[in-house]
Amino acid sequence: MSHAAYVFDAYGTLFDVHAAVRRHAGDVGPNYQAFSEVWRAKQLEYSWTRALMGAYADFWQLTEQALDFTFQRIGGVDPALRQKLLDAYWKLDCYPEVPAVLKALKSRGAHIAILSNGSPAMLASAVKNAALDTVIDDVFSVDALKTYKTAPAVYDLVTTNYRLYPNAVSFQSSNRWDIAGATKFGFRTVWINRSNMPDEYFDLGPALILPSLDSL
Repeated sequence: MSHAAYVFDAYGTLFDVHAAVRRHAGDVGPNYQAFSEVWRAKQLEYSWTRALMGAYADFWQLTEQALDFTFQRIGGVDPALRQKLLDAYWKLDCYPEVPAVLKALKSRGAHIAILSNGSPAMLASAVKNAALDTVIDDVFSVDALKTYKTAPAVYDLVTTNYRLYPNAVSFQSSNRWDIAGATKFGFRTVWINRSNMPDEYFDLGPALILPSLDSL
C-alpha cells in the first residue's frame, strides 16, 4: 500500500543510538554495551518525565544529563571520555539499508520526513553525516512544541504541515512506545523491531512488524 508520506523516527530507527559508545568501546571497557543501554534508557526516561512535568529541556541537554548519570551508574569508565562520546553522538551511523529504502520510497512521489524528539541541531548533524539531506524532505522536531512523544500534538506536526489525514501517513519507529502513540493518533504504523523485543501495548498494535526497513 502506498502512502502520501513516509515518516520516520530518527534514533534507533534511522540512526544507530549505540554507535557512539561502540566507536569508543575499547576505551569504555568490557561494560560498554551496558553503558550504552543505560545512557539510552535514561535519555528516554528524562524525556517522558519532563513532558509530564511540563518542564521542557531540549534533547541535547537530556542526552548530556543521561550520560553524566551513566558514568555514575556504570563504574570504572574514565570521565575524560565524556566529550568524545558526546561528539560521537552528533555523527551517529545510519543503518545500512536506510539510504536505499528512503530513495525507493521517494521515487514513488511520497513525502519523506523525520519526526523526532531530537533537537533541530542534532537532527541536522545526523542527517548531513549520513548524506540523507538530499532524500529527506522535512525534519520535524518536538522542539517546536517544547514537549516530547507520545503527546498527540507531536504527531500532528506532520498532518498539519502536509495537510493530510493521519491514515495517509505511514509512520516507522523502532520504539514500541512511539508506535503506540502514533497508532493512537491514527497513523498507519510499522514497528521496526531491530532487537527482536516482545510486543506490548496490545490495544495499540502496529499495522506491520519488520526486523529492519528492508521490506518496507
